[in-house]
Amino acid sequence: MTEATPNGSPTQVSLRELLGGAPDPDFALVLPPGWVRRDVTDAERDHMLDKMRGRLLDAHRPDLYGRMRALVTEAFTQMRSVSTVAMFTAGDDAPDSAYMPASLTATIQHAEPGENLDAYVRGAITANGATALFGDKRFLRVERETTERMDGESMLATTVVYMTPVPGSQRRRALLLTLVILRPTDAPADDLPLVQMKTLFDLCASTLTWLPVDSKAAAPVT
Repeated sequence: MTEATPNGSPTQVSLRELLGGAPDPDFALVLPPGWVRRDVTDAERDHMLDKMRGRLLDAHRPDLYGRMRALVTEAFTQMRSVSTVAMFTAGDDAPDSAYMPASLTATIQHAEPGENLDAYVRGAITANGATALFGDKRFLRVERETTERMDGESMLATTVVYMTPVPGSQRRRALLLTLVILRPTDAPADDLPLVQMKTLFDLCASTLTWLPVDSKAAAPVT
């Protein structure tokens, strides 16, 4: 596995920081082999599309590029709409084994002004069946399954959200890691690849550690 840490590239500045508030700490977590942390920026989107175009040309499938470009562009638009702070994917030079029908993103959940997230957490437990990740109450895990349309086809989507409070926020902000795994509609819930991927990312989420604020520019550790 690879430990993902901030790489020192430009990142979005939160409203809190613009107003003079102390920035939240960043975080690191161990990722599947070949996976990397990416910023949600136009530059990263264009870089991913350029690499994708090269792979499709090498595979003699340039016809797929238009479809994939639309999907990637839409994904970045959706991530920005929910203030995604990072995404995690297979790296540019990752082996074929690193490519999975899964995505992992990180967002910050904010409480209403003057409130904390206690009611949000209670709702996640009572209404959505959230549980402590591996019994560790610092992390809540909630899972749901839906049917989604992707590129004209129906797919089953398993979504797992891992939630942990941001240190120093008095439970007013929480980090949400959102995992989405896609599979064919005829694949059962106990499909072995699905079970293995959920276990893999459960383990990855459990490794999350918070970094001192002054270490945001630390070099990646592999």
